[in-house]
Amino acid sequence: MKTLKITFLFCLISALCFAEVSPNQKAALVDLFNETNGSSWKNTWDLDQPVSTWFGITLEDDNVVEINMSFNALEGKLPESISNLKYLKVLNLAFNKLEGELPKSLTSLISLEELKLFSNKFSGPIPADIGNLVNLKTLELYNNDLYGAIPDSIGDLTKLESLMLSSNLLMGTLPSSLSKLQALKVLSLFDNNLFGTIPTSIGQLTELEELVLSNNAFYGNLPGVLVELTGLKTLLLSNNQFKGNYAVLKEVLPNIVDFDLDEINLQEAVATLDSEDDED
Repeated sequence: MKTLKITFLFCLISALCFAEVSPNQKAALVDLFNETNGSSWKNTWDLDQPVSTWFGITLEDDNVVEINMSFNALEGKLPESISNLKYLKVLNLAFNKLEGELPKSLTSLISLEELKLFSNKFSGPIPADIGNLVNLKTLELYNNDLYGAIPDSIGDLTKLESLMLSSNLLMGTLPSSLSKLQALKVLSLFDNNLFGTIPTSIGQLTELEELVLSNNAFYGNLPGVLVELTGLKTLLLSNNQFKGNYAVLKEVLPNIVDFDLDEINLQEAVATLDSEDDED
């Protein structure tokens, strides 16, 4: 009886030690390896070893929950099969040389909480169904070659805390759905081709700490509700075509540390800001 117990315990330990992810998940990782020149990565994978030993991979209950391979010399395109990693919570492939369009299948990863693909060479539009990623808290796609409009569905990411799309080729106006992102702390859109007025609905983003809109083609008066964003620490609006003198902003926003407007907008303080209605 004692021998049977020892044998059973040994088998259980062996099973735990050699537990492996599902074939679909492993195949998706192998596709990622093959499509991004894995043999030349800075930290490569030995495909003959268990997935648990592969660099940058975190498993929970034999499921892939995190891929963290920033600065790892990935080059090529993301495979559509990445959608097989349905338990993935974190995908961080920043500072690589990935290119091509973001795969549409990416938007089926509804467990994702962090999507960090910044500082690559991605092109094409942001997927229209990006709003499917309802658990996303961090969306950082800056410093790529993405173009087109910011999708309206972005407003469905109601848990989002950081939205960073700067240094791309994005065009169009700010979608009114941005006002639904009431957990948002960082909104960074500088260095794009965005235009139009700033909607008054931005005043609903009461958790906002950073608002960075510099180097676009925004115009008109700033909405008066901007003074209600009392948690703002960073407000960067230069190199646009805003009208009026807004030096007063620095005085009425108590937590401002980083403040940047064009010189013409800082010539004199004004008592109030414009409160015109949304143009949406």
